[in-house]
Amino acid sequence: MTVHDSADDLAELADVEAELDTRWPETKIEPSLTRISTLMDLLGSPQRSYPAIHVAGTNGKTSVTRMIDALMTALHRRTGRITSPHLQRVTERISVDGKPIRARTYIDTYRELEPYITMVDDSSTAAGGPRMSKFEVLTAMAYAVFAEAPVDVAVVETGMGGRWDATNVIDGIVSVITPIAMDHADYLGDTLSAIAGEKAGIIKPGEPDALGAVDPVTIIAEQNPEVMDVLLRAAVEAGTVVARQGSEFAVVGSATAVGGQMLTIQGLGGVYDEVFLPLHGAHQAANASLALAAVEAFFGAGPDRQLDIDAIRSGFATVGNPGRLERLRSAPTVFADAAHNPHGANALAQALAEEFDFRRLVGVIGVLGDKDARGLLEALEPVLDAVVVTNNGSPRALDAETLAEYATEVFGEERVVVQPFLPDAVEEAIALAEEAEGQRVSGAGVVITGSVVTAGAARTLFGKEPS
Repeated sequence: MTVHDSADDLAELADVEAELDTRWPETKIEPSLTRISTLMDLLGSPQRSYPAIHVAGTNGKTSVTRMIDALMTALHRRTGRITSPHLQRVTERISVDGKPIRARTYIDTYRELEPYITMVDDSSTAAGGPRMSKFEVLTAMAYAVFAEAPVDVAVVETGMGGRWDATNVIDGIVSVITPIAMDHADYLGDTLSAIAGEKAGIIKPGEPDALGAVDPVTIIAEQNPEVMDVLLRAAVEAGTVVARQGSEFAVVGSATAVGGQMLTIQGLGGVYDEVFLPLHGAHQAANASLALAAVEAFFGAGPDRQLDIDAIRSGFATVGNPGRLERLRSAPTVFADAAHNPHGANALAQALAEEFDFRRLVGVIGVLGDKDARGLLEALEPVLDAVVVTNNGSPRALDAETLAEYATEVFGEERVVVQPFLPDAVEEAIALAEEAEGQRVSGAGVVITGSVVTAGAARTLFGKEPS
């Protein structure tokens, strides 16, 4: 329980969640913004009350969103932030001033919106459609909270896709596209080009009465060539300014530092040096350059205007990113990471290989049933000495026995252990990491990964508060 959330509030929050869980889950989307748009109209369009930076992509979305939030705060802007999914508690999804809203705020906002939600539900079902989805309701709640605060800028991570994502009722003056890879193929398409087309749906022309920068800007991470082609075409059609990672901005220097890394970033407005980022991995350095470019674009920085470098350093130094190569324990070192597809697992493996020197590293893997479990395991195999496969407790989880079959094919039977319950799996992994031929091993490590759900469960297991 946090300082601000009473037991009664948390109990009522659970009741609200039970109500919302009767709705369409966020893992299902349909090509329509009608319901969320109707609700926004009924509420007086709260999403028009502030400028927004909109973030889409497959991997790195949450990290980039959190970094932008931290930079904006350091530049004295009040922020509203949407991220998803949550690790431990649903209130994490809606943040103001960089902190999750209180349970009481979440409850009261839902109750205030409930009559309007019911009106939209009734209208939709009368026309033969579904009720509002849970994600649509949560998005509306976030936009209402931000208007009430009020915030100076909203930093919004899409849920799934972009074009038909409920968050897309905003018109971001800066659109950020993080690396795109295969994921959610059932809903977004079974090719990279198709997925990119859906993500590109957040790239829009500027509105005459838009708040913030006059010309909309699209910030694009390094991408597969076919993905980049789709994104550039969308930006040209929308008439936005484009800034590409590796061309207009880039990480030009990095060095491992205690607790993270020291970066030199070529931004849109010049070089930002001696930037400490308290996160590990080349992928997080790349995310930092994306976030900086987005903030520069928001403020109109360019060749003749650089942002305050001390504020940028301060902002990056405060970045927190729970569940992203997060250290939960020392001796042995235990990390949690939310990698849930091969692309994310490759980034995790690279960070583990380049920034740590474990003599023995054991993975605890729990994966959702609709993910590429085999591809994820293949990405991690080179850096893990052994793997303990488990079930993360989600109704969507791939059962441990099936996951063990995949793991055995990738790792070999002698490197695979099955423990269906996550606490037992973690205990087993720690024992495996600490022992080698009966001797204690210095430099032992455990990484718990495979899903956002797995990382969140690990945080709870180690007594971490929702963040």
